[in-house]
Amino acid sequence: MKTLILVRHAKSARDQTLLTDRDRPLTDRGRRDAPRMAERLHRRGVQPDLLISSPARRALGTAQLMVRSLRYERGDIAVDERLYPGDADALLAVIHGLDPPLRCVMLVGHDPGLSDLAHRFCRAVDHLPTCTVAEFGFEADTWPQIGASSFLKVTLDCPPKA
Repeated sequence: MKTLILVRHAKSARDQTLLTDRDRPLTDRGRRDAPRMAERLHRRGVQPDLLISSPARRALGTAQLMVRSLRYERGDIAVDERLYPGDADALLAVIHGLDPPLRCVMLVGHDPGLSDLAHRFCRAVDHLPTCTVAEFGFEADTWPQIGASSFLKVTLDCPPKA
């Protein structure tokens, strides 16, 4: 079994017009939501073997805030350019290229790519709000089987509206 966790970055600032999209920071709400969502994952016993983030400031910031609450043992966050802006096909290519021994991988990225990919896996999932965690369990022995094999379960967890 393989577990894939898709995390849409936490709430980010849109009012800073001098910054590029890639440089948008998290808001206060985003900085609160990310560790809370990671703590909820930890309480469910989720422990990623690998955490991969988009290089965008808001995604990497979300991943960095989640690391401590997840008790992420590996320590480092892999950054992959294909996650920004990250359409569904690019995300799937990242997943298909993962090392076989990894059992649980978390991707932190952006919409619409994450929502599109989640919808491919499960038609009932059509949109991932900011800082939403979508955990998919697949009946697969290798990562390239993801998308072709059927998923066993999906767990969606959204931060409370503030």
